[in-house]
Amino acid sequence: MADSTTLVAYFSASGVTKRVAASIARAIGADLFEIEPAEPYTAADLNWNDRNSRSSLEDRDASMRPAVARAVEDMDAYDTVLVGFPIWWGHEPAVIDTFFEQYDFSGKTVVPFATSGGSGISGAERSLSSKYPSIAWRRGALLSGSDAADWARGVVA
Repeated sequence: MADSTTLVAYFSASGVTKRVAASIARAIGADLFEIEPAEPYTAADLNWNDRNSRSSLEDRDASMRPAVARAVEDMDAYDTVLVGFPIWWGHEPAVIDTFFEQYDFSGKTVVPFATSGGSGISGAERSLSSKYPSIAWRRGALLSGSDAADWARGVVA
């Protein structure tokens, strides 16, 4: 990987975050990496109306860390990492925490971005900065496909 010093890493459950991440990577010439759970989520796993669905259980147990399928090659080569995810219950999905706990982000700038049908990103930003206070966070954004490229150009300018 490492054709760029910027990485756009993302987790997408429905394809929305994937489209936004791809738009961002194209706009800024960044490398793109999908954070894939080792055990993919099924529709039943994502049923937020079911208190016993996998995503509901992960939300209620802050210690859960779903395994990821593969690692970023040469994470050390990146200076800036934009990390995208859907907002679940007002914050990041547990698989994003797994991602952050796999790497040393010392000396890197990290910028979250999210997609959501109704929640903002502020809860996720608070959650991430409190769990990972040593990371140099920049303010993130809640994005749709139409605003992603312009936002990303402003982030890496």
